[in-house]
Amino acid sequence: MAAVAEERDYTRYVLPMVGTDNEFILSNGNVLPFAARPWGMNHWTPQTAVNCEPWQYVYDATHITGLKQTHQPSPWGGDYAMFSLMPTVGPMKFREEERKSWFSHKAEESKPHCYRVYLADYDITAEMTPSSRGCLMRFTYPQSDAANVVIDAFDEDSYVQVIPEERKVIGYTTQYYHSGKKAPDNFRNYFVIVFDTPFEEFAVWRGNGFDRKAREAQGGRTGVVVRFKTRRGQQVQARIASSFISYEQAEISLKREIGEKSFETLCEEGRRAWNDCLSRFRVKDDRLDDLDNVRMFYTALYRMFLYPREFFEYDAAGQMIHYSPFTGEVCPGRMHTDNGYWDTFRAARPFFDLFFPDWHAGYMESVANTFRESGWLPEWVSPGHIDAMIGSNSASVIASAYFAGVPGMDMETLWEGMYKMAYHAHPKLSSVGRAGAEAYDRLGYVPNDIGVKESAARTLEYAYDDYCVLKVAEALGKSPEIIDTFRKRALNYRNLFHRQFNLMAGKDSSGRFRPDFNPLAWGGDFTEGNSWHYTWSVFHDPAGLADLMGGDRAFIRMLDSVFEQPPVFDVSNYGGQVIHEVREMQIMNFGQYAHGNQPIQHMIYLYDWTSEPWKTQYHVRDVLARLYRPTPDGYCGDEDNGQTSAWYVFSALGIYPVNPVSGEYAIGSPLFREVEITLPDGKILTISAPENDDRNRYVDRVRVNGKACTVNYLTREQLRQGGTIEFRMAAEPNTKRGVDKASRPYSFSEEYGAAAGSEQAPAASF
Repeated sequence: MAAVAEERDYTRYVLPMVGTDNEFILSNGNVLPFAARPWGMNHWTPQTAVNCEPWQYVYDATHITGLKQTHQPSPWGGDYAMFSLMPTVGPMKFREEERKSWFSHKAEESKPHCYRVYLADYDITAEMTPSSRGCLMRFTYPQSDAANVVIDAFDEDSYVQVIPEERKVIGYTTQYYHSGKKAPDNFRNYFVIVFDTPFEEFAVWRGNGFDRKAREAQGGRTGVVVRFKTRRGQQVQARIASSFISYEQAEISLKREIGEKSFETLCEEGRRAWNDCLSRFRVKDDRLDDLDNVRMFYTALYRMFLYPREFFEYDAAGQMIHYSPFTGEVCPGRMHTDNGYWDTFRAARPFFDLFFPDWHAGYMESVANTFRESGWLPEWVSPGHIDAMIGSNSASVIASAYFAGVPGMDMETLWEGMYKMAYHAHPKLSSVGRAGAEAYDRLGYVPNDIGVKESAARTLEYAYDDYCVLKVAEALGKSPEIIDTFRKRALNYRNLFHRQFNLMAGKDSSGRFRPDFNPLAWGGDFTEGNSWHYTWSVFHDPAGLADLMGGDRAFIRMLDSVFEQPPVFDVSNYGGQVIHEVREMQIMNFGQYAHGNQPIQHMIYLYDWTSEPWKTQYHVRDVLARLYRPTPDGYCGDEDNGQTSAWYVFSALGIYPVNPVSGEYAIGSPLFREVEITLPDGKILTISAPENDDRNRYVDRVRVNGKACTVNYLTREQLRQGGTIEFRMAAEPNTKRGVDKASRPYSFSEEYGAAAGSEQAPAASF
């Protein structure tokens, strides 16, 4: 990454507690207050759960039960390979319910690089600051002959061993809580914990009780309690590292990353690591009334830099190696995990293409390694392939990176993976490859009567992914037959257009729509949404979609209708259960616009493909102001590996990658008066909007390095050349700017002269 002169500490604007107020029935982010390093192999979180509940830290909880190493990308996906430490005083306790302590947010401090909490029941201050593969914890005790640390390796055949002469505890965990995929038999997270204070006593936990004579325990749930004598104010430190390869490798990481560093030194290293990423984006707007926006902006950046996590380590010679979650072998090179493309192909991955291409080059190496080791590209990995969500959106991730110029991509391997994924379904996981691939190839859509769930959503995403495959095939000079096939398949979205409703709908194998089709029905032929949400999933061809709907006016009317309808819903496909995504749409007062889930997030920007682009500007500002706040309930649904944050960051900058492969970014409404961005080559890009405020949300004009920009998009080349993009903002829309067809961003059917049909569908009324 290009060096950035550090002008200020941007970590002070990051609030890890944003989005931590959640429960099963309602998500306000579904995130944890991680202390970590950017893309770190391990995250560390305070724990309030008492029975390994997926909601490991809940803001309205009253008790802390541990400081936990976690790899949970989402409570819906489960955690894996975790363990925790908890300081206590008094009798030895092990179970969370017994060892927990009252705490208050008033005596808690959470930063990206460190965490501190006062444990009231024990008069202990507990702190932690991580490296990528390790952590340094510090516990400040009262005077006591019974100052303890509980080390919990949790269940599922874990192991612990005490080595008192070295003030050390080692062990491993084997948890792998994911549906549809069993971990390799040798899957283990090995940990090494070295204390700076001798043990006065210790006891291992075996299943349901303590064994004070043994030094080790294995099988079921295991753990250790170690005891010290302390004077008041004495600090006991625990130096921790872990490895998915071996104890020896954990020791290497411990020496490499933690060593003999003081808590303050490691904490400062973490702060600088975060500041190096955050300070690439310098908000110059310090108005007091915008401080909430500044905090939300940097908090969103922090969330984006957490994923995908590194799953590789450095051996004794400093070479990258990784445990393969696919083969169980130790392999050379990089591996990353905990990322779901169904979410992140939309904006999170394109963000790194644009602003961090050198880092993304390493990530794309791990994508190729995933295909070499498993035979499939990653779609949802955590740490191996898991059965979650739909699509073969790795095609978008690869194509976007390739056309963004991410260096060093192994396109031979990646092309092989893209081509395979376009024609094959995984034998066990519906999320990997293309479920219904044979029928899709034969019919041009996935029918809803062959046992493949969410058929309409799959068809729409497959058609976009076929466009991505097509563009890469053209660039690599593949055969005319391959190019022609994918050119035709990129228009398959047309096969599901229901003219009676002007919306997308599922079909059976005979080409018939459901006679009882209800656009408000969630699930069924769609994924965590309804037809009103998924109809817009034609990222590569908004002009073609507009033609299907009857042209510009009908397209605008359909877009408007999303917001004008009441937030009513049909959950009969879920057996009447109102899933949290439905409830989140209902309570936000945005009609059928369900920003809390990903399928419709780009829809606001589709007005840029119409004669009324100012409506994009209006709605973007509305969402920025109403659905994102720097508070524990600050998100309006699942944050999802940085994607919902990426929407915020791009939108705050005034642009959005509706079609990441095209290299064009639809113009919205920038949030700040000025943001300076350090680009990968060291150039400075300034996004300026001097008149910006809550009232002036409309774009009156745009100038790029002094030249008028009359279109509704900026190109990758314009952004990467640096200089100044100046927005003149106004309180009223400019109804003459960007209204003609020449001003609209890219559409597939216009490039290929294959606009969908000559018939004009009548505009529906609602």
